[in-house]
Amino acid sequence: MCGAPDQAVALPPGTDLTKETVLTGRVVADGQPVGGAFVRLLDDTGEFTAEVVSSASGDFRFFAAPGTWTVRALSRSGNGQTELTADAPGLHRAEIAVA
Repeated sequence: MCGAPDQAVALPPGTDLTKETVLTGRVVADGQPVGGAFVRLLDDTGEFTAEVVSSASGDFRFFAAPGTWTVRALSRSGNGQTELTADAPGLHRAEIAVA
């Protein structure tokens, strides 16, 4: 099991979105949240960078550098991915539909 912190919890105290890039979102299947999905972060060359497990409400979160990222979800409900571009620090959201 992944040792990542609970993804449904609010951002940690002291998170400065003027300096930090946070990629966050939700994994869904037919519009319903998918908990327990393995959510992988791939850099712009397709290299694996990190992985977390989505919360019961389908939420995930990564702290990353600005850039273009692929976020891929693997679950019992299916797989899916999306590209997310973070041009600058801040909170960047994406939804991943799995089928």
